[in-house]
Amino acid sequence: MLTTAKALICGGLVKASLLLSLILVPLLAPLGVAATCTDADREALAWLAKMSRSHHQQAYHGVITLQRGDDMQVMQVVHSVADGHISERLTRLTGQGAQVIRAGHPLDCRHPGQHILEHNKELASASCELARYYRFQMVRGERIAGRQAVKMHVQPRDLYRYGHVLELDRETGLLLRNSTIGAGDKLLERFQFADIAYGESPVTGIDIDIVHPAQHPRATVDKTAGPETGPAWSVKWLPGGFQATDEATGQDQRRTYTDGLAVFSVFLETLPRPIQPGEGVVREGSTISYTRGMRLAKWPVLVTVIGEVPLNTARMVADSIRAVP
Repeated sequence: MLTTAKALICGGLVKASLLLSLILVPLLAPLGVAATCTDADREALAWLAKMSRSHHQQAYHGVITLQRGDDMQVMQVVHSVADGHISERLTRLTGQGAQVIRAGHPLDCRHPGQHILEHNKELASASCELARYYRFQMVRGERIAGRQAVKMHVQPRDLYRYGHVLELDRETGLLLRNSTIGAGDKLLERFQFADIAYGESPVTGIDIDIVHPAQHPRATVDKTAGPETGPAWSVKWLPGGFQATDEATGQDQRRTYTDGLAVFSVFLETLPRPIQPGEGVVREGSTISYTRGMRLAKWPVLVTVIGEVPLNTARMVADSIRAVP
């Protein structure tokens, strides 16, 4: 469907970009929660804070791989930080020569999972709210792309999210490898650097077939089109710890939620006519796209939940969507 196609555009390139900018959110917890945070949790949160800062402070370039089952994609990444802006270029080196470019991106521009972090950059002294939903364990790491790493096991405490094994550069905190783990300790996806160097990258010639400039789309209803543009709606159920990343008005066609590690979006597309009941599921590694036709008030709509969450989570979120006055 339309929303699914938009959300999955560029495939592994967009996925790699999200992984490179993986940000932990120190969700604000009620008083008393922080007291339950263990020393292991605090150490892990401190490393995640360092990981967050590294993406905004370090210039680097290298080659990364993204493995999803039997599919392996190889990409070149160039990441620069200068004059308060981030620029990034991701180029696929296998298959079609596609490229995603994000140029002159302000450091203070916030993405899903990042906006709360700006208010408290020292996670070690922040709330341990995330420890209510994940268990953290730091273990000895190995060398990745020639860099000594620290390894962090992140295990979910419920069935609504995936686990991770995060491996960070011991010196800079940059994410070098992320393994996403599903039920039964099944490896769903693995991203890692095969080669990395810090500093600005020399220009190299690579044949490119398609270039995708990165944008900040915000799917909204045209408010000038009158009141009959679609239903106002809300999501009535979210897994514990998930929060909206921005304020959405009633008729916005997209809502995005994060618990600080996992992110998913809900799209609602008004249809010209009802469709047959049923659901559709597309999986790519740890990313799922779940679609369902339904009726909200008088409107036939297509609901799509897409993100790094298990199928049961996406289905329960879609089940909870209701029309609001």
